[in-house]
Amino acid sequence: MDRLEVRQLEYFVAVAEELHFSRAAERLGIAPPPLSRAIAQLERRLGVTLLERTSRRVDLTPAGKVLLVESRKALQAIDRATRRTIHAASGALRIAVAPGMGSGLLRDLHRRYENRHGHDTMQLFFTHDQAAAVRGGQADVALLCASEDLIDLESSEIGVEYPVALLPASHPLAGLRDISLARLRSDAAYASEPPATGLDELTDRVALGRLIVVVGHSVADRLGSAVVGIPVTGLPPTDLRLAWPAESRDRRIANLLDLASSIRPSAPTHATAETTITPAAG
Repeated sequence: MDRLEVRQLEYFVAVAEELHFSRAAERLGIAPPPLSRAIAQLERRLGVTLLERTSRRVDLTPAGKVLLVESRKALQAIDRATRRTIHAASGALRIAVAPGMGSGLLRDLHRRYENRHGHDTMQLFFTHDQAAAVRGGQADVALLCASEDLIDLESSEIGVEYPVALLPASHPLAGLRDISLARLRSDAAYASEPPATGLDELTDRVALGRLIVVVGHSVADRLGSAVVGIPVTGLPPTDLRLAWPAESRDRRIANLLDLASSIRPSAPTHATAETTITPAAG
């Protein structure tokens, strides 16, 4: 059997998701008759019925349901291959990272990697689903928690982060030695997740009193006088890992892992000149 064309899969997925030829045709930007002929041609090519058509509705057959699942996978794989090829041609290694995670470690890795391989050879991709960014080809490697889903990924542990809350220095709780998560949640500015943005913007929003958020302790040495970091009790430390596609043979990732192994995770330091961070109680 000849290999199916990408266009055929795209047409079928549109019809299978809309279960309506006119809506699918509008979504694809074509007229309904050519779309109907294309689906009929696909069924003849496969020798199976994919859609049950009546005057009132369109339904997927068991074979159609299987092809929908597999077509989505195939189209995603093509998109992923395209993104990875473009990224590889740029030469820059893209790292998916959650805002506020592993900031100190990333800073050291970034400096050492670019010192060895040249300026602009590492880029950060901020997201709250780092594993999905790697699987989807938006990033080459991810910095994530050891507890996250690592299916289809290889990984290596590179450090530990202790949780600290970022508060404005003028906040009534800013002078505490440590703080509970329950107490943080009572503040209207508390966010359960940092916004998907860079650390500078993150700390600016905290300094302005618009945000209170829990991040890793390594951000402490990047805080100005307007923001303090306070250890959060009741939260365990986070084991950090680098993760990459299991099938990848990207030499840049191997270079990054080599550098990461030479960086010893720093113990919690200070958030401001007056505030000492110690590991939060588990």
